[in-house]
Amino acid sequence: MAIQIRKTGLQIETTLIEGGKAAAVPLKLITAFAVVKNPWAGRGFVEDLKPEIHAGAPVLGELLTKMIIDAVGSGDAVEAYGKAAVVGLDGEIEHASALIHTLRFGNFYRHAVGAKSYLAFCNTRGPANAPIMIPLMDKNDEGRRSHYLTIQTAIPDAPAADEIVVALGASVGGRPHHRIGDRYQDLKDLGQDVANPAGV
Repeated sequence: MAIQIRKTGLQIETTLIEGGKAAAVPLKLITAFAVVKNPWAGRGFVEDLKPEIHAGAPVLGELLTKMIIDAVGSGDAVEAYGKAAVVGLDGEIEHASALIHTLRFGNFYRHAVGAKSYLAFCNTRGPANAPIMIPLMDKNDEGRRSHYLTIQTAIPDAPAADEIVVALGASVGGRPHHRIGDRYQDLKDLGQDVANPAGV
């Protein structure tokens, strides 16, 4: 069954001043989203989610990636990235997870931006206008704290009870005036190995 997309949207937010001080390089946050019919809603407990994952995830991954790249100008320009899904109240958290936690979705974005880091994520359930939280991480350096960012947005009429909102996020730039350092200095100070940050 083909994925049914009710609508898509693109949001661009540019921060010029933070903490009362002008940003030397403005931070740009980009969100691309699609509101889709939940293919499992109303069917009771569905044991095998793969057919709908295989049908829908690649379509959404390609579409949302193109929206991000078109807005930013190139994959190289994307510095941090993430993904999120919010399932409506008639669905399961597993339904939100299903469409974004598959390489058939994420690899479109990873390849387009040349990323090495994993895609930070959030999957939740909620009504229309529920918060959509997209955590971001530097696409090549998981320890670069300047790019630990979160996009927060909402769609007034989505998700409906039988819908899922699927979203990708990107940043051009990091937090203005970031000054908490990176994980590597903490690890050095604690005498822990970068390759084994938990010390286990």
